[in-house]
Amino acid sequence: MIPAVLLVGYTPKASYTVTGIVYLSGQSSAIEGVKVTVKENSLTTVTGKDGKFAIEVPGAKATLVFEKTGYRKVIEKVKGRSAVTISMSADLATQPVEAVEVEEDIEIFDEIADYFSGDKATAAKRERRSRGMNQRAMALPPGRMPNQWMPGHPYPIEGNTEDYAEINETGFQRPQKTPLSTFSIDVDAASYSNVRRFLNNGQLPPADAVRVEEMVNYFNYDYAQPKGDVPFSINTEVAAAPWNKAHQLVHIGLQGLKIDTKDLPASNLVFLLDVSGSMNASNKLPLLKSAFKLLVAQLRPEDKVSIVVYAGAAGLVLEPTAGDKKTTILNALNNLSAGGSTAGGAGINLAYAKAKEHFVKGGNNRVILATDGDFNVGASSNKAMEQLIEEKRNDGIYLTVLGFGMGNYKDSKMEVLADKGNGNYAYIDNIQEAKKVLVNEFGGTMYTIAKDVKIQVEFNPANVQGYRLIGYENRRLADEDFNNDKKDAGELGAGHTVTALYEIIPAGIKSDALSVDPLKYQKVEAPKKENFSDELMTVKLRYKKPEGSDKSRLISKVITKKDIESKNTSVNFKWSAAVAVYGMVLRNSQYAGEYAHKDIVALAEQGRGEDAEGYRAEFIRLVKSSRLLSDAE
Repeated sequence: MIPAVLLVGYTPKASYTVTGIVYLSGQSSAIEGVKVTVKENSLTTVTGKDGKFAIEVPGAKATLVFEKTGYRKVIEKVKGRSAVTISMSADLATQPVEAVEVEEDIEIFDEIADYFSGDKATAAKRERRSRGMNQRAMALPPGRMPNQWMPGHPYPIEGNTEDYAEINETGFQRPQKTPLSTFSIDVDAASYSNVRRFLNNGQLPPADAVRVEEMVNYFNYDYAQPKGDVPFSINTEVAAAPWNKAHQLVHIGLQGLKIDTKDLPASNLVFLLDVSGSMNASNKLPLLKSAFKLLVAQLRPEDKVSIVVYAGAAGLVLEPTAGDKKTTILNALNNLSAGGSTAGGAGINLAYAKAKEHFVKGGNNRVILATDGDFNVGASSNKAMEQLIEEKRNDGIYLTVLGFGMGNYKDSKMEVLADKGNGNYAYIDNIQEAKKVLVNEFGGTMYTIAKDVKIQVEFNPANVQGYRLIGYENRRLADEDFNNDKKDAGELGAGHTVTALYEIIPAGIKSDALSVDPLKYQKVEAPKKENFSDELMTVKLRYKKPEGSDKSRLISKVITKKDIESKNTSVNFKWSAAVAVYGMVLRNSQYAGEYAHKDIVALAEQGRGEDAEGYRAEFIRLVKSSRLLSDAE
């Protein structure tokens, strides 16, 4: 065996972070799987594939224990304001230890926070430090270089391993054969901000990164507030589909009850933060810290926060702390640094255990997971993570998933976690998006007013020849699931809006989309025109209260031919149609027809309405940008 060298650096604090790299002396490969333990509190971590680790150490002095099969155990005392070189060799090693000094400073992880807070002078100073550190890292053998990121680099330096679930677009259905369309609501908006990230980087997004319903639901709509004891209103509109005037577009919008932040129930929040080596990038852990600082600013004295982190192992960084103890919470966030492998399953188990231990009856009990989704230790496959999170949701604990980063981003895994964990999912690509999700939409993101919300639409074949639900491919349910109260569905937050669109082919319209040969063995009867001759469809919804009975409540609404608008459609209708068809164009959908970017811009301008935060203006800019990118291909 060849001896190894472990290089450690840390910052002196009452509680500080020790970081290091393990590699083989004279070799280009890092050592993975070295167990690092803090003797004083038994907190452990494991070096990742890049040989890096990071671990929180209490007090000015501590003892670290380094162990790996085939190597001699090393016990080393560490203290502030020093750099320690530790030799870790095999039992029969004879080669001399080669020491190489590597300097690391976790201050670089605050560079982005300085920039967004307006302190650009400090940010520039940090960036210059980063460049110098990067040059030192470049002088090392390849194996001693971080394999996901180097300070000062905005993007990962390895190949792209991003992962998205396959989306198979649903075509038109015939009401005679398939009269019902059933799906779970989706308040997630991660796809839109992720698509924006691609476009801002000068790339068209992969088709499977575009979930049309999340594009549409990124935006709030001007729906009426609910009345009575139902926590949301139902709003419908029908008019010609902009991309096919012979077809009609049905707009269904839900508006969740708005609740003032000060009137929300007390929160029991557990921040579950990924501090593994893959988070060691400027748009990951530093941005994560800045985002959570915005959230902490919203907390009240009656709210409580715990912080759980995970890398090679999971650990509790902050015991439940009152929301008015902001300095304590912020200090815990500031002390975080990245290193090691990613034991996401262990982190989830610990976070849910803390949430359950301090459960607030009638309150908002929620785990907030922030990660790039690149789990690689313990339960890590999509199926394993799905089973794990399904076990946890029955305790009345909700889940918010916040995605960060690029290059190794695992969108498919995080979408599964949010869907199966009674949760919502957002992608944070910049500090403005963090403000939107964690400040502007605080109530909707953090507080659920209705759970297991399902929609089922029955179409009248006398007036509807064909229909298709636009998007929601990953949210489809079996028809019998609508009445099954044991079947999980989506959650609606305070003030949230949810929009769903159907494209329908009216009866009597000739359409190639429905062209099939006559049946040989059964006779298709013409639809009977009875007492429902004026009806297009019936929209039914089921939902449960967040707490209490597991029995759902049913409400319904009928849409008739009289509801069809001939000219004056609302800005809600025009805007949702513009965003939906843009998603279809990005996916190269056959159903977008000849509709072009210029047509989308024109329609969006008509539906722009009030735009205080500038989100809709930004959308129009993105459409124009993607037109240039499409023309360049």
